Amino acid sequence: MDRQQEFVLRTLEERDIRFVRLWFTDVLGTLKSVSVAPAELEAAFEEGIGFDGSAIEGFARVYESDMIAMPDPTTFQVFPFEGGESGESARMFCDILLPDGSPSWADPRHVLRRGLARAADSGFTFYTHPEIEFFLFEDGPLDGRAPTPVDDGGYFDHTTHSVARDFRRQAVLALERIGISVEFSHHEVAAGQQEIDLRYADALTTADNVMTFRHVVKEVALSHGVRASFMPKPFTDQPGSGMHTHLSLFEGERNAFHDPAAEMKLSKVARSFIAGLLTHAREYAAVTNQWVNSYKRLFPQPLSDERITEAPAYVCWGHLNRSALVRVPAYGKPNSARVEIRSPDSACNPYLAFAVLLGAGLKGIESGYELPPGAEDDVWSLTSAERKAMGYAPLPENLSEAIDAMSHSELVPQILGEHVFEFFLRNKRAEWEAYRRQVTPYERQRYLGAL
Repeated sequence: MDRQQEFVLRTLEERDIRFVRLWFTDVLGTLKSVSVAPAELEAAFEEGIGFDGSAIEGFARVYESDMIAMPDPTTFQVFPFEGGESGESARMFCDILLPDGSPSWADPRHVLRRGLARAADSGFTFYTHPEIEFFLFEDGPLDGRAPTPVDDGGYFDHTTHSVARDFRRQAVLALERIGISVEFSHHEVAAGQQEIDLRYADALTTADNVMTFRHVVKEVALSHGVRASFMPKPFTDQPGSGMHTHLSLFEGERNAFHDPAAEMKLSKVARSFIAGLLTHAREYAAVTNQWVNSYKRLFPQPLSDERITEAPAYVCWGHLNRSALVRVPAYGKPNSARVEIRSPDSACNPYLAFAVLLGAGLKGIESGYELPPGAEDDVWSLTSAERKAMGYAPLPENLSEAIDAMSHSELVPQILGEHVFEFFLRNKRAEWEAYRRQVTPYERQRYLGAL
């Protein structure tokens, strides 16, 4: 037994923790959990917890269903805010193994680990920093009717005696108490919309933190009598919820994206990484924006001649340009050099999303992709002809287009592995077909009386 396992077992005893939840995610990013008694955890560290993989989305077929959830003691966190009469609880993420002890090809954590190992072979460590947006709604039935935001605040508004303000404070405190560092929190543009930004960490830790974040936020919301939702676009005429993510590669202690002698202090590694993100953007869009609703957020939508969204719709990059798919923020210290990808939404599977972003960037570095000229003008204000002349291809306009682009990719199946790639495509095609069959309230309102 290693020291981290001993620390976990000692902490359980010292703090009288009665429930240990073992977490993992399916291919779509849904959190799965099994609770074990502290007395059983030592055996779980040695043998894992067996389960039926065929019952988990994308994990296995019926005739190869036996799988093992192996707790990762480095992810141990106590949840003191879930205390009370039943005592404190804790959680650990699991690695999913096959019966012979080898990693499961269907485990999203393993997909990301594999990508990080490939980066390490080139001398790189991959860091990410997500800005996570979501909505708070009054609790009510989930029957398809438009939800009611908990407030009518706007960007950076400080609303006195607001549920949202108190919620953000409690959510940040809960996250900090379990070791997830928060950089900023504030009200976003739309009524009821919030943003909480997590601090930089290596990509695997960040993906674990995003999954924990979504759980904590929903639990804290319920304790306030409201509902949190990470749906990308709940309202037609309001901005959607994104997960703008800052990316950087380090070589040891040195930021590989920084070159003090280069234009914008952007190294050749960074420029090729960005070029990889752009070149393969349409191919990985179905992963970073995996739901039918995701493309309502990415579609340019004017209201009274003003934009209501800062979500990107075209494949381009820019310095300080918030209309671009990839933005190069201004920074002070060399270690702060980074790029920001603005397409992912906060409902994606973070393990797979980070894996495809890293894979696309590494492909750009390995193949020596050249970075095209940056877009310094507002891309939304250009005409279609101007965007075409400048080479700004559109992102997929719907899930069907994204599926088609992904299905023709050579890179994405290499990143995800054939099993995850094929399951993901099958699942997304089924989602699109189910959506296409639906007759919507919009159609009935527009056509029922007129036709």
